[in-house]
Amino acid sequence: QPQLVESGGGSVQVGDSRTLVCTTSGLIFHFYTMAWFRQAPGQERQFVAGITSKFITFINDSVKGRFAISRDNNRHTAYLQMNNLKPDDTAVYYCAANPKIDSSSKNATDYSRWGQGTQVTVSS
Repeated sequence: QPQLVESGGGSVQVGDSRTLVCTTSGLIFHFYTMAWFRQAPGQERQFVAGITSKFITFINDSVKGRFAISRDNNRHTAYLQMNNLKPDDTAVYYCAANPKIDSSSKNATDYSRWGQGTQVTVSS
Protein backbone atom coordinates (compact mmCIF):
# COMPACT_ATOMS: atom_id res chain seq x y z
CA GLN A 1 0.00 0.00 0.00
CA PRO A 2 1.55 3.30 -1.07
CA GLN A 3 2.27 5.70 1.74
CA LEU A 4 3.28 9.35 1.88
CA VAL A 5 4.42 10.78 5.19
CA GLU A 6 5.12 14.47 5.72
CA SER A 7 7.44 15.83 8.35
CA GLY A 8 9.16 19.08 9.21
CA GLY A 9 6.19 21.22 10.15
CA GLY A 10 6.00 23.28 13.30
CA SER A 11 5.73 26.78 14.68
CA VAL A 12 8.04 29.41 13.24
CA GLN A 13 8.46 33.15 13.25
CA VAL A 14 7.93 35.54 10.36
CA GLY A 15 10.97 35.48 8.10
CA ASP A 16 12.11 32.04 9.19
CA SER A 17 12.87 29.13 6.88
CA ARG A 18 11.62 25.58 7.08
CA THR A 19 12.01 22.44 5.02
CA LEU A 20 9.17 19.97 4.71
CA VAL A 21 9.97 16.38 3.85
CA CYS A 22 7.70 13.85 2.13
CA THR A 23 8.89 10.31 2.56
CA THR A 24 7.18 7.74 0.35
CA SER A 25 6.95 3.99 0.14
CA GLY A 26 5.11 1.59 -2.12
CA LEU A 27 5.32 3.93 -5.13
CA ILE A 28 7.33 3.65 -8.30
CA PHE A 29 8.50 7.04 -7.14
CA HIS A 30 10.51 8.19 -10.14
CA PHE A 31 7.42 7.91 -12.39
CA TYR A 32 5.27 10.23 -10.30
CA THR A 33 4.86 13.98 -10.36
CA MET A 34 5.15 15.07 -6.74
CA ALA A 35 3.52 18.18 -5.33
CA TRP A 36 2.77 20.10 -2.19
CA PHE A 37 -0.62 21.55 -1.42
CA ARG A 38 -1.75 23.51 1.61
CA GLN A 39 -5.02 24.19 3.33
CA ALA A 40 -5.68 26.97 5.79
CA PRO A 41 -8.72 26.88 8.12
CA GLY A 42 -11.89 27.67 6.25
CA GLN A 43 -10.16 27.72 2.88
CA GLU A 44 -9.90 25.34 -0.05
CA ARG A 45 -6.84 23.23 -0.62
CA GLN A 46 -4.33 25.23 -2.62
CA PHE A 47 -1.55 24.06 -4.91
CA VAL A 48 1.89 25.22 -3.73
CA ALA A 49 4.58 23.56 -5.84
CA GLY A 50 5.17 20.51 -8.01
CA ILE A 51 8.02 18.64 -9.64
CA THR A 52 7.73 16.22 -12.53
CA SER A 53 9.55 12.96 -13.03
CA LYS A 54 11.95 14.91 -15.26
CA PHE A 55 12.65 17.38 -12.43
CA ILE A 56 10.70 20.21 -14.04
CA THR A 57 9.28 22.41 -11.30
CA PHE A 58 6.12 24.50 -11.29
CA ILE A 59 5.32 26.90 -8.49
CA ASN A 60 2.29 28.85 -7.36
CA ASP A 61 2.87 32.56 -8.01
CA SER A 62 2.02 33.37 -4.39
CA VAL A 63 5.17 31.59 -3.17
CA LYS A 64 7.44 31.99 -6.18
CA GLY A 65 10.84 33.24 -5.12
CA ARG A 66 10.36 32.03 -1.54
CA PHE A 67 9.53 28.32 -1.87
CA ALA A 68 11.35 25.63 -3.81
CA ILE A 69 10.51 22.00 -4.43
CA SER A 70 12.98 19.21 -5.02
CA ARG A 71 13.08 15.44 -5.09
CA ASP A 72 15.55 12.64 -4.45
CA ASN A 73 14.57 9.59 -6.48
CA ASN A 74 17.12 7.41 -4.70
CA ARG A 75 15.50 8.19 -1.34
CA HIS A 76 11.92 8.24 -2.72
CA THR A 77 11.56 11.61 -1.03
CA ALA A 78 10.29 15.07 -1.98
CA TYR A 79 11.10 18.33 -0.24
CA LEU A 80 9.61 21.78 0.09
CA GLN A 81 12.08 24.46 1.08
CA MET A 82 10.21 27.46 2.48
CA ASN A 83 12.02 30.75 3.02
CA ASN A 84 10.93 34.14 4.36
CA LEU A 85 7.77 32.67 5.82
CA LYS A 86 4.75 34.89 6.32
CA PRO A 87 1.62 34.55 8.48
CA ASP A 88 -0.39 33.81 5.30
CA ASP A 89 1.71 30.67 4.87
CA THR A 90 0.08 29.18 7.95
CA ALA A 91 -1.69 26.00 6.86
CA VAL A 92 -1.61 22.25 6.86
CA TYR A 93 0.79 21.19 4.13
CA TYR A 94 0.11 18.01 2.20
CA CYS A 95 2.35 15.97 -0.03
CA ALA A 96 0.69 14.39 -3.07
CA ALA A 97 1.61 12.09 -5.93
CA ASN A 98 0.25 12.21 -9.48
CA PRO A 99 0.68 8.99 -11.48
CA LYS A 100 0.43 10.72 -14.88
CA ILE A 101 3.98 10.83 -16.19
CA ASP A 102 5.34 14.34 -16.79
CA SER A 103 2.13 15.96 -15.59
CA SER A 104 2.39 19.56 -14.40
CA SER A 105 -1.14 19.65 -13.09
CA LYS A 106 -2.01 22.00 -10.25
CA ASN A 107 -5.38 20.34 -9.80
CA ALA A 108 -5.74 18.33 -6.61
CA THR A 109 -8.08 15.86 -8.29
CA ASP A 110 -5.23 14.66 -10.51
CA TYR A 111 -3.26 13.50 -7.47
CA SER A 112 -4.17 9.99 -6.40
CA ARG A 113 -1.98 9.60 -3.32
CA TRP A 114 -1.86 11.93 -0.34
CA GLY A 115 -0.12 12.20 2.96
CA GLN A 116 -1.78 13.06 6.26
CA GLY A 117 -0.42 16.58 6.32
CA THR A 118 1.89 18.57 8.56
CA GLN A 119 0.97 21.83 10.25
CA VAL A 120 3.03 24.96 9.65
CA THR A 121 2.21 27.95 11.82
CA VAL A 122 3.88 31.30 11.18
CA SER A 123 3.56 33.92 13.88
CA SER A 124 4.73 37.51 14.01
